[in-house]
Amino acid sequence: MKAPLIAVISVGIAAAAPAVAISAGTPNEALSGQHAAVVPVKTDLRQPIGPVTMKDQIKAQKRQKRRARRFMVLRHKVDRLIARRHHRKPRFIHDAVQLQWSNAGLKKAIRGLRRRIKRLRTALRNERSGLTPSVRVLLERIAACESKGNPRAIGGGGSFRGKYQFTYGTWHAVGGRGDPAAASEVEQDRRAALLLSRSGSSPWPVCG
Repeated sequence: MKAPLIAVISVGIAAAAPAVAISAGTPNEALSGQHAAVVPVKTDLRQPIGPVTMKDQIKAQKRQKRRARRFMVLRHKVDRLIARRHHRKPRFIHDAVQLQWSNAGLKKAIRGLRRRIKRLRTALRNERSGLTPSVRVLLERIAACESKGNPRAIGGGGSFRGKYQFTYGTWHAVGGRGDPAAASEVEQDRRAALLLSRSGSSPWPVCG
C-alpha cells in the first residue's frame, strides 16, 4: 500500500512543477534571452516628481492666496482707471472667487491685468495732454514737414530739436525736461499736443 501512495505523491509534485516554473519564471524571461513585451510608461511633466507632501500643499495654498489678493488689488486699479477715464465712480468687485482658480490661472490673469493697467494709464496721459485721434493726425503732418517724423532730428545749428523741432524754451514751457531730442517719441507727441492746444499752429509757422 505504501508504494502506490508514494507514486501518487510523486506524480502530483511533477504535475505542479511546470505550473510553478511558469508563474515564477515569467519575470526572468528577459534574463534568459527571451523577448518580453515592453509597455511604455507615460509621464506627466507637469506633475511633481515624487510624492507631494503636506508641506508642499501648504506652500501652494499660501501662494494661491497671495496671488488672489494681488489679483484683487490690480483689478481695483483697473476699475479706478476705467472710472477716471469715463468720469464716473469706480465699481469694485469684492468677492474673491479667484481663490478657486489654479496658481497658473491666477498668474496669467495677473499678467493680463498689468498689461491693461499700462494701456489705461497711457490712454489717460494722452487724453490729459489733448492727444486725441484728430490732433494726432495734425501733429503727424507737422512732424513730417519739420523733421520727416524723426524724433532724434536736430536742426538750426542745434537750436531746433526732436520730432517737432522744439526749442529748449518751448519744450520747458510745456513741461518737458532735458533735451527734446533725447525724450521718447510718445513724450514728444504729448508735449506737442499741449503746445498745440495752448498756442495753436503758430509755433510751426511753416509746417503748421
